[in-house]
Amino acid sequence: MFVATFAGVAALSLALATHAAVPAFDSVRAAHVPSERLIHDRYGAVIHHIRSDDKVRRTRWVTLDEASPALIEAVLASEDKRFFEHGGVDLRAAAAAVITNLRQGGVVRGASSISMQVAAMMDRTLARAADGRSVQQKIDQAQAAWSLESTWTKQQILETYLNSVFFRGEIQGVGAAAEVLFGKAPHGLNATESAVLAALIRAPQAPRATVERRACEVMRGLDARADCAQIAYVMDRWGSAGNLRDQGEMIAPHLARLLPAPATQSSIDRDLQLAARDAIAKHLQQLGGRNAHDAAVVVIDNASGEVLSYVGSSGRLSAAGEVDAARSPRQAGSTLKPFIYGLGIEQNLFTAATLLDDSPFSVDVGGGAYTPQNYAHEYVGPVSVRTALASSLNVPAIRALTLVGVAPAHALLRRAGLSTLINDPDHYGFSLALGSADVTLLDLTNAYRAIANGGKWSSPIFTCRSGATATSVCPNESGRGEAAPTKVTRLFSENTAWLLADMLSDRGARYVTFGFDNPLALSHWAAVKTGTSKDMRDNWSVGFNAHVTVGVWVGNASGAPMHNVTGITGAGPIWADVMEAAAAKLGTSRFRDPPAGLVKRRVQFAAEDGRVEATRDEWFVRGTEPATTLVAVREAQGVGARITAPTDGTIVALDPDIPAGRQMIQLASGDSARAGCWQVNDASLGCATLPVRWSPQPGDHVIRLLDSAGTELDRVLLTVRGQRR
Repeated sequence: MFVATFAGVAALSLALATHAAVPAFDSVRAAHVPSERLIHDRYGAVIHHIRSDDKVRRTRWVTLDEASPALIEAVLASEDKRFFEHGGVDLRAAAAAVITNLRQGGVVRGASSISMQVAAMMDRTLARAADGRSVQQKIDQAQAAWSLESTWTKQQILETYLNSVFFRGEIQGVGAAAEVLFGKAPHGLNATESAVLAALIRAPQAPRATVERRACEVMRGLDARADCAQIAYVMDRWGSAGNLRDQGEMIAPHLARLLPAPATQSSIDRDLQLAARDAIAKHLQQLGGRNAHDAAVVVIDNASGEVLSYVGSSGRLSAAGEVDAARSPRQAGSTLKPFIYGLGIEQNLFTAATLLDDSPFSVDVGGGAYTPQNYAHEYVGPVSVRTALASSLNVPAIRALTLVGVAPAHALLRRAGLSTLINDPDHYGFSLALGSADVTLLDLTNAYRAIANGGKWSSPIFTCRSGATATSVCPNESGRGEAAPTKVTRLFSENTAWLLADMLSDRGARYVTFGFDNPLALSHWAAVKTGTSKDMRDNWSVGFNAHVTVGVWVGNASGAPMHNVTGITGAGPIWADVMEAAAAKLGTSRFRDPPAGLVKRRVQFAAEDGRVEATRDEWFVRGTEPATTLVAVREAQGVGARITAPTDGTIVALDPDIPAGRQMIQLASGDSARAGCWQVNDASLGCATLPVRWSPQPGDHVIRLLDSAGTELDRVLLTVRGQRR
């Protein structure tokens, strides 16, 4: 009697119900947001996951066509056998549930069709309490299911159910369940795995034994001969396959943080990302015992500015793998030298053939003296700008900076995107030429890209500007992007940029410091510069070919010094491997031809004491080429005609315990090949090519350097304190 009454009430309620506000299927599907943002490379391959919702685990929406037929069959057998037969409420199942509830007493349990469950998912007032639903809730749920069925198709209801139901813990939807528990896509689930998932729907947190029993019931309900022994094997492997799959896709954690939400299509090339990661692992392990544990690599497309690879750390090899070393400020070492020389060429202060003096000297730094030294503590004497840059000689770089000026060089570096140069120029002083400033690998690599790109700078790009979807190719057919529509700043003229690239690619000019057999010599044309910071805490290798610019940093995230690791032994081999990988993927071609504003001239270098460098063809900005083939020790007038010791403003304290004859000050000129005439307070000390020794007297003194005609070339002020013995 009660059964008939309940059925009648339900039927009457359905008949009288008006259509409740049922959301459109498309809006429900559109509101489905995965808990993880999948980051794709430029060709659509997944390279990383970002968890955006830590309360639930769900994938993208899974259509019925993407679900395994075995899964659909198991879910229907377990949850709603007559789903495609009833109109929203299975009255036969409801009647059976009422009989069961009469026997047990209390609230109404069971008999919820899939349509009723979906209706309850969309209406919080129909949510099931811990002790079940009331009779009125059941009636309301039935009415909602009827309205839903009159608006949606059966396929839409079932599809929504499979994407909304919880399976275990935080796992929602068949996509997440298949991936997390079994490491599969939903279409790959077999009958046993499908039965396990169907068993979880009724009690997601049930003990394993209960799940196994219910899964067996599902399997045997579909096939009495089913082998339930496979269930235990399947459950033994829960999570293991999924973890292996995730590990293969998680290759760009630091890049993923930079990609602005909700973008999912990055500019990364998965092949180059893996090549960079593998190169770091390979060479850091080869540096075992030298206290080098961290590294980072950035690869940028020259034309478009799209970042093709971004590896922020050495991962498991590092104690600080979460630190993004590609954006961590570190001392630049010698990597800023090309910009200083480029500024000098741009200002017509010197050419690639200008001879600078690589010998000890000091410059005034405001009350003190700065005395730069070369890395090997050796000096080669007169050296061309080409050789000084390619061989990374320190002293000529300081001399170049004294000519171009610290403030203009600082301004240029800021325009080149080195945003970490936050202090004023005086803070860095002449040590700017040797990389005392902090830079990031990302900024530095993009600054070098400006040289490769004809002197034009633009911001790096982490997303595909073409707006391609995850199933289409991001760039053009060549695999490289076109010129990016971003703001462009010109750092150098095309002439200067080409000259810098030519000097940085010159293996012969690199010989002085690095020799011919070194990791910087590739199978194709490439320009490169290395750098090592103080105490070997950082080393760098940044360079480019015709298509990409690659930057590498090696060091320790903690700032600890490495043991005998330089840019040529640490970052250099990684750079070489990544460059070769990029060349293999994108191809090689000759760098652009010299601009029309350059001319080639045959030059020979000589000094009074013999040849300086081998005779060669050299490139000049038109109008700066020498009138003859001979380049003297000083092509640029006044470069060496200055006092290098003592520096201006020096204060000397006499020691009363040392005899006066043993206390001498050395006066030196920057031009070791030309005699200089010296005066102290108008008293002549004679003319000589070698340094002159002067016996200091207490007081303030003016020291002058004159040429042979008596013209003053330079002067410094010197203060001597104390009493002579």
